[in-house]
Amino acid sequence: MSIIGALVAYKGKPAKIVASTTHKYEISFSDGSSQKVREKDFRYIHPEFSNVTDQCSNADMSILNDLQEESLSLQEITEWIFEEFTSQNAWCVYLMSEDSLYFYWSKDSLILRPVEQVKLIQAQRHEKKIEAESLERCIGNLNKNIFDQDDIVWINEIEQVALNQSKHSKAMSALSIENSPENAHELLVKLNYWSELTNPYPQRHKVYLDEEVTVKSKELSRKDLTHLSCLAIDNSDSSDADDAISIDEDKLWIHIADVASYVEIDSELDIFAQKRASNLYLPDQIIHMLPPELSSVCSLGGSEISHAISIGLRFDSSEISDIEIHLSEIKVTNMSYEYADKVINENEILSKLNNIAIFHKIFRNANGAIKLNLPSVDVKIKGDNVSVVPQVDSASRELVAEMMVIAGRTIAQFAIENNISLPYLTQETGNFSKDVIDNIQKLTIAKAFEASKGFKRSKITVKPSMHSGLGLSAYTRATSPMRRYLDLLVQQQLVRFVSKLPTLDDNTIKERIKVINSSMPKVNKASRQSIEHFKCLYLKQNNTWEGEGVVVEVNGEKALINIPSLAMMTQIKFKSNVTIEDKVKLKVSSINLFERLVDFKPL
Repeated sequence: MSIIGALVAYKGKPAKIVASTTHKYEISFSDGSSQKVREKDFRYIHPEFSNVTDQCSNADMSILNDLQEESLSLQEITEWIFEEFTSQNAWCVYLMSEDSLYFYWSKDSLILRPVEQVKLIQAQRHEKKIEAESLERCIGNLNKNIFDQDDIVWINEIEQVALNQSKHSKAMSALSIENSPENAHELLVKLNYWSELTNPYPQRHKVYLDEEVTVKSKELSRKDLTHLSCLAIDNSDSSDADDAISIDEDKLWIHIADVASYVEIDSELDIFAQKRASNLYLPDQIIHMLPPELSSVCSLGGSEISHAISIGLRFDSSEISDIEIHLSEIKVTNMSYEYADKVINENEILSKLNNIAIFHKIFRNANGAIKLNLPSVDVKIKGDNVSVVPQVDSASRELVAEMMVIAGRTIAQFAIENNISLPYLTQETGNFSKDVIDNIQKLTIAKAFEASKGFKRSKITVKPSMHSGLGLSAYTRATSPMRRYLDLLVQQQLVRFVSKLPTLDDNTIKERIKVINSSMPKVNKASRQSIEHFKCLYLKQNNTWEGEGVVVEVNGEKALINIPSLAMMTQIKFKSNVTIEDKVKLKVSSINLFERLVDFKPL
């Protein structure tokens, strides 16, 4: 059959076949243009060409209800719907087939859809139409930097991108904004849906938020140490003291909040804590490793009698001896660092404890311990304002920190002597210049920065080994079981040992370490980026800030500068020469809150 002069569809357009060759057909279009194509590239519509239009009416679609799921030719369906098989009617059926609501192509036949399937497609299309209208309306609002309640579904989509819980927002794409968490964050602040104080970083890094969980303790036999004067020294606003110290004649006692009695190995709470790995102390909130109600129950000094794990020891100029570890009952006096600093020399107990701490620090220094004097700050939120306050040296903070080091050293020694598997913190000897070593106790900021690059990375391992930075032959962290999972694991092992229960072996401890090592990067990122965010916001709120920086590294025309009052680093290009240790007056030149970037320039 010759199809010269027939109406065909080519790429959705009507065309007329005007000639043929062995392998191709020549087709012409209404605009006068023509093209040679293969037979498989067009669809045959009607034997007679006429100038058809896309205007179709008088189609009786109800007649198809009696022909469900049948396979018919285009001509047969045209005759059913329009009665007459004309070029225009056939073209209208072709357009319907491309729409595929009522029927669709299967090779050269049309398959009729069941009535219920047609209704379902119509409902879906109606929903899409409403959605498109809603999105269009929302985009109109967003272009004016406003939104209303009808836009919330689209705002929530943007929020999911900002929290890195989705990669795509239709509204952002419609606004030609790249779908990134930073851009979504900026848009939400611009709309006043989020405030500049909103902190997306814990959720962005998939840190588990606080949950309520039922907590139960196990009744255990305890040593009565309520005759000791136990001091829990902490920040004035702290509500979860997890360590206390006391002295009984020549015996030092360090008490750790007994969390293991509530969080037994492999219990629901233990798995809960493993997933979280650590507390996050952020400027705007604390995200707890354990349910907050457990912290209040375990906190030392929270009630008249506190339950603790108590470590007793004697310390001479270098050796620790006469170690004993007990599940205990103690009476605790809570004290702020500020108050402890005032009375550290007058209070007999504090004075004795401080002397032990000083002598232990001298021992560690002689053993190669290195403490860096790099600036640190406290970033806090007061109402809608951010404050950045440099941390100052404090005798009582030094005392407590040293006591915690003693506890870690003592527990490591006890575990080695009793063959208890623990996660030990180790660090190989670093590479330091002679100048750093000669001035190790009085390093400047620049020298401390130099020294920081010489440290070897610390490792957590079941094999006890030296911790060169602390100047100890073996060390484990054990004094924050409410805040760090591996500290809790140490406590669980000690409790099981003193209770004469089997302890976990090296392989099981290794598996726990692996779990925590995989969780800590996201915890650390969320913490670091939260602090960077609020430092940026502090500088934005205090836009006339000026301060001093110290040059810690020079590379050609560029200098790396430490800003002590902010505990921030910045790189600046100088026209004139600068040298390490130079002090430079700085001010802010630009802030990007959403990328957490601040550019400084010299005054």
